Amino acid sequence: MKPPAITLENILQLEPASLRMEIPLTWADSNGHMNMRWYVAIFDDAGEHLNHHLGLSPEARAPYGAGTFDLEHHTHFLKEAIPGDRVAVYTRMTGCSAKRMTYLMFLVNESRNELSAIFECVNGLVDLKARKTMPYPKEIFESIEAEVKTHSTLTWTAPVCGVMSASGRICVRQ
Repeated sequence: MKPPAITLENILQLEPASLRMEIPLTWADSNGHMNMRWYVAIFDDAGEHLNHHLGLSPEARAPYGAGTFDLEHHTHFLKEAIPGDRVAVYTRMTGCSAKRMTYLMFLVNESRNELSAIFECVNGLVDLKARKTMPYPKEIFESIEAEVKTHSTLTWTAPVCGVMSASGRICVRQ
């Protein structure tokens, strides 16, 4: 299903970018564009920035014996990215619960001035001994909730795919 049209102007409201980089030449596949596996790598690296921003750095999680895990995600490929292109990732928080958060990441091809991909994710805090999700510590949950609230005031609808938000596992705010 094709997501609704989103202007770059809308996406740029999410400044600062979570990540900026040039796509390495070694990421080309036999079709001459960036292979799909590298999209996930880019979004994963941008997720580290998001974790730091929300107070979920490895140092902040260490006292709780916790890590963050992607529990589910969906990538919508819109326009190919070519090695050598400069790209940026912007993040929009869409929901949270005591143990999970949902967000979108937008891969903007700055070289071509277009949106290349949208990544939608359910991420959870995980007790690394029990290997199960656990509630966020109060101060971290408050940080996540504040970011969700801020992003819910944007005037454009978050283009969630619908499959994950319909699962009933998380309160989604758009």
